[in-house]
Formats: sequence, C-alpha cells, structure tokens
Amino acid sequence: MIWSYNNKMTIKNKALRLAGVAAALLLASQGWAAEFSASFKNADIEEFINTVGKNLNKTIIIEPSVRGKINVRSYDLLNEDQYYQFFLSVLDVYGFAVVPMDNGVLKVVRSRDAKTSAIPVVDERNPGSGDEMVTRVVPVRNVSVRELAPLLRQLNDNAGGGNVVHYDPSNVLLITGRAAVVNRLVEVVRRVDKAGNQEVDIIKLKYASAGEMVRLVTSLNKDAGMQAGGAASAMLTPKVVADERTNSVVVTGEPQARDRITRLVRQLDQDLQTQGNTRVFYLKYAKAKEMVDVLKGVSSSIEAEKKGGQATGGGASIGGGKLAISADEASNSLVITAQPDVMSELEQVIAKLDIRRAQVLVEAIIVEMQDGDGLNLGVQWANSNGGGTQFTNTGVGIGSAIIAGQDYKDNGDSDALSSLLGSYNGMAAGFYHGNWAALVTALSTNTKNDILSTPSIVTMDNQEASFNVGQEVPVQTGSQSSTSGDNIFNTIERKTVGTKLVVTPQINEGDSVLLNIEQEVSSVAKAQATGTTTLGPTFDTRTVKNAVLVKSGETVVLGGLMDEQTKEEISKVPLLGDIPLLGYLFRSTSNSTTKRNLMVFIRPTILRDASVYSGISSNKYSLFRAEQLENAANASYLTSPQRQVLPEYGQDVTLSPEMRQQIIQMQQRQQDTATGARGLLQGNQ
Repeated sequence: MIWSYNNKMTIKNKALRLAGVAAALLLASQGWAAEFSASFKNADIEEFINTVGKNLNKTIIIEPSVRGKINVRSYDLLNEDQYYQFFLSVLDVYGFAVVPMDNGVLKVVRSRDAKTSAIPVVDERNPGSGDEMVTRVVPVRNVSVRELAPLLRQLNDNAGGGNVVHYDPSNVLLITGRAAVVNRLVEVVRRVDKAGNQEVDIIKLKYASAGEMVRLVTSLNKDAGMQAGGAASAMLTPKVVADERTNSVVVTGEPQARDRITRLVRQLDQDLQTQGNTRVFYLKYAKAKEMVDVLKGVSSSIEAEKKGGQATGGGASIGGGKLAISADEASNSLVITAQPDVMSELEQVIAKLDIRRAQVLVEAIIVEMQDGDGLNLGVQWANSNGGGTQFTNTGVGIGSAIIAGQDYKDNGDSDALSSLLGSYNGMAAGFYHGNWAALVTALSTNTKNDILSTPSIVTMDNQEASFNVGQEVPVQTGSQSSTSGDNIFNTIERKTVGTKLVVTPQINEGDSVLLNIEQEVSSVAKAQATGTTTLGPTFDTRTVKNAVLVKSGETVVLGGLMDEQTKEEISKVPLLGDIPLLGYLFRSTSNSTTKRNLMVFIRPTILRDASVYSGISSNKYSLFRAEQLENAANASYLTSPQRQVLPEYGQDVTLSPEMRQQIIQMQQRQQDTATGARGLLQGNQ
C-alpha cells in the first residue's frame, strides 16, 4: 500500500499526540510534573487546539472563523505553564486569542474580537503575563490622559486586540491587549507620569513687589521662547505665580528651569538706595483724610511683620526705607512714600476701599386714625325763692340762664343772653313761669381725624441720616425774680415738634438691610393748668426706636397702637334721680368714646448705581409735578392766583417756563428795537 505524505504526517502526528498523552498520564500517576512536546508541522489549527485541550484537560470552544494550518517545532519539553503560554503565542502569531470564562472554559476567537469579549481586568498585584488578553485601568496623576493616549496607541497592537481609551473626568487610561504589551505600556506611563511631577520653589522677597517681579520674569520667559522659535518644550518652561499676601514668588517646573528663575529673582530683589519711592493716589469715592488713619494702621501691621512681630511708631524704616502717608484734601489724594513691596500692599488696600458705596432710600409711612363720639343730656330745675339743680357738665347753668332771661324780659338787654348762648353748642330749651324755671340741654358730637405722613430720606451705607419736619415750641422751664422783686425772668427751652426720622442702614449679603431706626411723631395737644397756674403745653408723642432686618424693596411694620377709651359721667339729684323713668328729669348724663389706630411702616430700597437712583428721583419728581398740574387745572381763574408748576424732570430748574418765555419775548423786543433804530439812522444819512 502506498501512503501519501500528508497521510503519513497525519498518522505521525496522531501517534505523537497519543504518546504525549500517555506520557503525561504516566508521569501524573507517578507524581511527576507533566512535560509536553510542542512540535506540529502543517497541522490543522483545530487539531492543534484539540490536542492542547486534551493535554491541559481544558474545554475549548472554537469560533467557526478559526481556520488554517500551523507549523511550529520545539526541541525542549515544556511544563504546563510553559505549554499554555506556547499555546497562546502560537494563536497570537496566527491572529487568534483565547478568552477564559468564569467556569474554566476557554474560547478561541479572532484577536480583533477579543477586546470586546469578557477578558479579565487585571491590576498591579495580578498583572497577567505573556500573550493572554487582559484589560487594565491605569490612573495618571501628573500628565493629561488626553495627550498621553495617542502616544500609547502607536505602541499598541491597534489592528489586533489592542486598544487604549482615556477618561478625562478621572484622568485614567483603559488599556486592552496582550499582557506583555499592556505591562510595557504601564511602565511607559509610570515613567512619563513621574517625569511630569514638577516640584515647587517659594521665593520670599525682601524689597521688590511680588506682582511686579512676576510680570517682569514672565515677560523675559516669553521673549526667550519667541527667540527660540517656539521650539522649547512646555515642560521646560517654568510657571511663575505671585503670592501677594506673603509677597512671595512661587516657581514650578523642572529643576534647571527653577534654578534659572530663582537666580534671576534673587538678582532683581535688591534694596533701592535712590529716590523715587513716592506715589500719589487720586481717590474717586473715599475721603483722603479719613483713609490716612486706616492706612497707618495697615502699615503698622506690615511693619510688625517685617520686624518680626515688634511694631514701632509711624514713619519708621520698613525694608530699608522710610514710610510716610499724608492726605491732600484740596485734590482728595494720598501721598505715600514706601518701599515697593509695602507700596504694593497699600495700593491693594486703597483699591478695595476706594469704591462706590451703595445708598439706601428709606421710606417711612405713619398712619393715624382717631374717632370720637360724645352725648350730653341734662334737665335742670330752679325756683326763684331759692333752691334748684345745677349740672356743670351740660355747658349751660340754669342760674345764668334765668338771670339772662330776666334782663332780656325786664330791660330788653340781650347781651347776657347772647354771651351765654354763644359759648354753648347744641340744643337748649326751657321755660320760666311764676317762681319755677326748667332748662333741658342736649349735645351730640362726632369727630374724625386721619393723619398720613410719608417721610423719606436717602443716605449712604453705614451712614446716619436724620429727617425733621415740624416746628419749635417754646416751653418755660423756670423763672427767677430780681432782687427788688419788680421783674421776673423766665427761662425758655424750645422743643421740636413734628415728624422726626433718624436711620442708620447697613447693607448685608442677599440684598437685606439692617436698619437702626428712631421714629418720632409729636404734636401740641393743649396747656395743662392747675388752679390758676398754667404749667405749659402738653405734647402728644409717638416714638419707635428699634433695629430691624428688611429685604430691599419690602415693607414691614415697625410698630402700632390700637387704643379705645369709653367714659360715662352721671350727675343726678339724690333719691329723685334714681326713680325709674321719672328720674331722667333730675339727671344729667355725659357719654364719650374715643378710638385711635396708629401704625408705622418702613421700606428700604438699595441704590447701587446711578440709573436706579435717577429712576426713583424721576418718579418722585413726576408725582409731585402731576399734583401741581392737577391743582392748577382745577383752580378758578377768577379768584385763585396763578399756580407755579415745576418744569419737566431733567430741565433747567433755575427758571420757570413762564419766566423763560418772558425772557425770550423781552429779548425779541430788544432785537426789534435795535433793528428799527439802525433803519432810522440809515434813513437820516
């Protein structure tokens, strides 16, 4: 029988496999390590995979696309681990990869499909080895993964199962590929990440300003980079930052670059022995005289820091130079002489203090309503021979009425009667017959009083402002007679009566305003008398003094009073006045009820810029002008004088529109007169 070469090789390979399996079983049964022969010539890849699976006692699933012949020969016997790595390497050469499953089954797929399969995720403790497919998450601390990922893709097998993905939020790399290749890429990342770890040097300046020093050094580095044509690496270019708080320069970069910058900064940080350390600051909003005290306090702190915590008096040497601060009130400017580092700190303080301060419009509303009702009823009797009733709360006495009536009846004199009735309001009726007389009086009163006051004031933040509208009332506080007793000298003190508002606003965060308020509404009631002595006027005063936190534009209640008083007075004849129904003929009744409601409201508005202030002023101005126009339109041209009206907001307020029109007409008449005079002279010539 004639055998072909292929058949002979097939039989030979089968014999080799059987021999290898038998040898492995024999060695395993004797407790020896199994060794495998790895020689395959023109063998089908499926047969190769099946042989390895039998030798390693593994279940292997082969993808249908896995096809081909392999040729490999080894002259050494391999242990189990070496044999498995030999298996992976052969598959890698022919474009295939092994994906291990959790249940121990191995899948053989194409290499480009392996990166999307369930390959294991390894770490530093178990990085994997050889040609097994793994995925590894690599954190990067000092280099941007967005810039590093393209470089790593060039070193990985991107056409096969390799892949490099970056995740910016966590600055990590996800590397997939053969374990040996992945470990090499991780080592590259480790070295590159270490090279990007730049140290920091802090240079504390003694004489120069940190901000000026950084600007100078940055300009020198920029010019050096332009001369080099931009070829210098960003890694070799140091970064220089100024720390104004400690007057220090912070340098980061490579050691050589940091040393170069440090030497340059040390050379520039020298004491200035010449003149020229004086500057003039023209203030925009703050007052120069008030700011001098603040800057002297700041300079004392700087001085203490320079001297190691021991402050001295004003004008002492700081950093090798004298410090002097003075104010020029005429130009509202500050003149400061100091070293550059101290000058820089004072300049920052001035810039933060010389700002436009917000203003606050404070509007107060005082509402007071009073109602009063009264009723007086009385019946009086009298006898000409003597006796009778006299009730003083009726307003008219029956005795005075009888005398006035007799004068009018006997003599026709009505003066006494007119004087009596002129001082009485209400109804009075009576009769006089024989020796008896009777007088009935009745009076009902109803009073209403409504007061609305809206004081408003604009003030700066943290600045007290006061508003006072009223009059000064003289009050006698004492009297003294002369030694002879002929002259009496009275001591007079004037008391302000009206509406007062004292407020100090403080603007807080979130457009809220803390208000310290003193609100007073007072008026003169009447004089208080004791017997024949007048003690002086009586004042009605309503006062609110408190602190309140209000949001800008909102209205809050500061305080209020609700008062109701009821008074009943009965005058009667004993016994007779207590008789039911009939007792009203011997009784006088007086009832009065008084109600008063007082409320105080306040509303602050923050004015941060000129446009808001101008808008509020325009609204107030236009409201007052509208009231003037309405009053002028309703006035009678026959009896009322011509009313003056404010000009429109924004126009010249020095002249009224009527006066401006009169001036224009007068100028026109003068021009016409001059033109006529010139014409007359020309005609005479």
